[in-house]
Amino acid sequence: MSEKQRIVNIFLDEKSLVRRAAHVEHERKVAVYDLLEENHFAPVGDDRGPYTLHLGIEDNRLVFDIRTEGGVRLDRFALPLNSFRRIVKDYFMVCESYFEAIKTAPPSRIEALDMGRRGLHNEGSDILRDRLEGKVDIDKRTARRLFTLICVLHIKA
Repeated sequence: MSEKQRIVNIFLDEKSLVRRAAHVEHERKVAVYDLLEENHFAPVGDDRGPYTLHLGIEDNRLVFDIRTEGGVRLDRFALPLNSFRRIVKDYFMVCESYFEAIKTAPPSRIEALDMGRRGLHNEGSDILRDRLEGKVDIDKRTARRLFTLICVLHIKA
């Protein structure tokens, strides 16, 4: 992978700062750290990377604001949130069950919930990759980490 085809900075547009549960904040931090350590992000037709990505939600749309490392805007586009709503809702529901189960449930229940959680996470990242086709080329790991951040942006106060 080219050193130019990667994200070196990422910012989440959090207009209304929301206090998150500790496990959610931990997941966000891990996703950002892992994303910045290793990712593949190649806007179609552009080689001015590495990139800074501003990710946010505006008017019921997921906004990708892609800039150079120095902050020059290269592209800005929005994807409908409708394509993510069901998977994010299901993912949150399974995550809640998982985090509740780890307190008292037997290992078999925890493992089953964790497998379901990972399956939904993979499905969400596949949807993201499909929606970005023709705009930005990303690998599976990058898509998984970005999907985690999309989920964090969905959390409301």
